Amino acid sequence: MNFSISLTINGVRRDVALDDPRVTLLDLLRERLDLTGTKKGCDRGQCGACTILVDGRRINSCLALALSHDGAEITTIEGLARGDQLHPVQAAFIAHDGFQCGFCTPGQIMSAVGLIQEGRAGGDPERVREGMSGNLCRCGAYAGITEAVLEAQDKMNVANQRRSA
Repeated sequence: MNFSISLTINGVRRDVALDDPRVTLLDLLRERLDLTGTKKGCDRGQCGACTILVDGRRINSCLALALSHDGAEITTIEGLARGDQLHPVQAAFIAHDGFQCGFCTPGQIMSAVGLIQEGRAGGDPERVREGMSGNLCRCGAYAGITEAVLEAQDKMNVANQRRSA
């Protein structure tokens, strides 16, 4: 039995037929749609490597059934940059060495974008660390990640204020 779903992924509508209702968003993205930036780490929702945004909220895609998200708007790491212009969070991660091996970086960046959009980052490094605590980095780049989130938030706030003025 096939199940049809429609998703808007990185601004593009995708109609997908699923032959198994147990397919996760992670597996759909990586194996069927060739969006391999989202990483499969623990496959149990404990590491955050698979973090994506669904309808603007952070989720672990390894725990989310694709079928349950019919009609959702999904943003993956591939959908952040606009051409050659990096998203402010991506640029800040580079500027602050917010990565080492890079495996966790897509999930870290997506979680940071979500944290900022949710208005939960604040200006306090401890608050950022708490908000990012679901994303693990085996290399220990946490100081750079925290600095990157704070800088990106400041730049995004300034950009939003300019648009509002």
